[in-house]
Amino acid sequence: MNETFITADPNETFSMLEGMLNASAPRVRSTDVAPVFQIRGLDASYGSKKVLHDVSFDVPEKRITAFIGPSGCGKSTVLRCFNRMNDEISGFRSDGTIQLADQDIRGKGVNVTALRRVVGMVFQQPNPFPMSIYDNISLAVREHGGHVPRAKLDAIVEKALRQASLWDEVRDNLKDSALSLSGGQQQRLCIARALAVNPSVIMLDEPCASLDPISTARIEELLLELSTDYTIIIVTHNMAQAKRISDRVAFFLMGRLVEMGDALQVFEAPKRTETSEYVRGAFG
Repeated sequence: MNETFITADPNETFSMLEGMLNASAPRVRSTDVAPVFQIRGLDASYGSKKVLHDVSFDVPEKRITAFIGPSGCGKSTVLRCFNRMNDEISGFRSDGTIQLADQDIRGKGVNVTALRRVVGMVFQQPNPFPMSIYDNISLAVREHGGHVPRAKLDAIVEKALRQASLWDEVRDNLKDSALSLSGGQQQRLCIARALAVNPSVIMLDEPCASLDPISTARIEELLLELSTDYTIIIVTHNMAQAKRISDRVAFFLMGRLVEMGDALQVFEAPKRTETSEYVRGAFG
């Protein structure tokens, strides 16, 4: 169930919508910062079908990087290379290097469980576990950290829910099923679950695709707040969303990185014809 336009404070609802409508200009924030990921010569295939071709770029630290492009262009495949989720797909192969903290995460000796703690993932459809709100967070903590004393666990759960701007809405109902939450609340719970294990990077694959405009505005506001402390990578088909929140944009087409640059440059002065046509809606 998605959140509706009717809230306890109608003024807040209209204010959020007005903010989304008025945010027509791309964000301007320097991306001249240290890279978290350095991708060089990344190729990928599913069986005999090659889906990525010699992709190379850097992901800046504590900034929001948006991957844009039409369906099937390779952007989600790139995203899932960062926490090696593609490894679970039969027939998947990749070449090239993906450096994180001076280590190639494609190496055979990499602890994938530890990698996925550092690189958190939030999916298109909210996917809370069929258990209580509290247990959704605590289970993630225990899976990565083993036994945690109850008092410390309580503090971690509260901190994660506060970071996800959800604590005030659920603090008196932590024992309720997470499935009783609205769609937007469930997605923020999934973000809280990722935050609870103290990642460095948060990746989101179309996190607002199934949400209404108010829920989307809340998620966007949350991501902007989190980007002061975390590196955020988001896949989105929503050009307005990418324009509102991203610092850096990568445009993919047919498995190739066509253009990457600061959001202002990509949306206002793209260097490639394909990019210009895509961001103005000529195709996609």
